[in-house]
Amino acid sequence: MNREEFKEKFGIISRSKEINDIIDIIMQISKSDISVLLYGESGVGKEVFAKAIHGYSNRSDKQLISVNCGAIPEGILESELFGHKKGSFTGALEARKGYFELADGGTLFLDEIAETPLTTQVKLLRAIENKEFMRIGAETVTKVDVRIIAATNKDLQKEVAAKKFREDLYFRLKAVTLHIPPLRERKIDIEPLTLHFINNYCKNSNIPVPKLSNEALEILINYTWPGNVRELKNTVESVLALSNGKILTDEHFTNLIPQTESNESSRNLPIFTRKIPEDVDREIIYRALFEIKKDILDLKNIILRQGEYHPSENNSKHQEETLNMEEIEKNAIIKALEKTHWNKRKAAKLLNFSERTLYRKLKEYDIKIWQD
Repeated sequence: MNREEFKEKFGIISRSKEINDIIDIIMQISKSDISVLLYGESGVGKEVFAKAIHGYSNRSDKQLISVNCGAIPEGILESELFGHKKGSFTGALEARKGYFELADGGTLFLDEIAETPLTTQVKLLRAIENKEFMRIGAETVTKVDVRIIAATNKDLQKEVAAKKFREDLYFRLKAVTLHIPPLRERKIDIEPLTLHFINNYCKNSNIPVPKLSNEALEILINYTWPGNVRELKNTVESVLALSNGKILTDEHFTNLIPQTESNESSRNLPIFTRKIPEDVDREIIYRALFEIKKDILDLKNIILRQGEYHPSENNSKHQEETLNMEEIEKNAIIKALEKTHWNKRKAAKLLNFSERTLYRKLKEYDIKIWQD
C-alpha cells in the first residue's frame, strides 16, 4: 500500500508535506506495538490518525477503544479504565469491565491524557508497563495485551515541570511522538478538505453539489481556523444548510466567519519620532487621507441637514473633490495589493480595512485582482 492508498483507506484528506511526512512515519511504526503520543490543538484530527495507526497495525481485527480522559469525572475515571467488582462502592450494582479489558488484544486510545488525575496516572503507568491491573474491589490481577495511543493538546513537558503530570508516565508514552500541525500552518489542505466536506454533506443529504467560488475559497484560506478541521467542517455544513444556490459565494461564508472590523471611533493618527522609509510614509499619508475624507463627508452631511450648505452652488466643486479622494483611495488600494503580492487579507490589514470592506471597495472601484 502506498501513501495515497493509505490516505484514501483511512479518510485522511491532505496535500501538505507535513501530513505526508506523518503518514510515512505511521506506515513505518504501525506494525509494531510501540506507544504513540499525538500532539495537536483541538480539532486537528488526532483521533483520525489514531484510527489509521490501529487500522494499519496487526491488531486491526480487534477493537480500538477511544477514551476521552478529560470528559470523564475524576471520581469515576479509574473505574472506567480498569472496571470494578459488584458492591465495591456505592452504586456498583454489578461487576463491570473497564476500557483496558475491552481493548484486550487491540488498541486503547487515551485522548486528552493530560487531564488524567495524578492518582490515576500511577495505576495507568503500571497497567501500561506490566500489562496488568486490578479492578476496583478485586483481589486478583487481570492481565491484558493492549497497545497504547495517547493524545493531548497540552505541552506535557511543561505539565511535568509544573508537577501536573508524572515524568515516568510521560517518558513511557512518548516512545514515538507525532505533532499534528494546525490548519493555519497547512493552508494547502483547506481546499481539498472543504470540497470533501461539501461532497459528503450533499451525498448524505441527497442534494445537488454546489460549486465553490474562488472568492469564497480565498476567504476560507485566509481565515486562521482556531478550531482547525472541526471548525472548517462545521462552517461548511452550516453554509450548505443555510444556502440553496448552485454556487457558494464569499457572502455565504462572511456571515459565519468572524471578521475583524476597523474601529470607526478610533481615528487618531500615529505620531512618529524617527525617520521611516518612503513607502511606509506614503502608506501613512494614504491612511490619513482616508480618515480626512470620512471627516469631510461627515461634516458636509451635518451642514446639509442644517440647511447651511447649498449643493447647487458648489455641485461641480464637490464632485471634483469626491472624485479626487476616490481616485486617491483607489490608488492606495492598488498599491497595498501590489505591496502584499495581491494578498487581500494582508492588504486589508495594511489599509486598516476589514476584509469585508476591502471586497466592497474592489467591486466599487472595479479593481481586478491579479495573482501569480
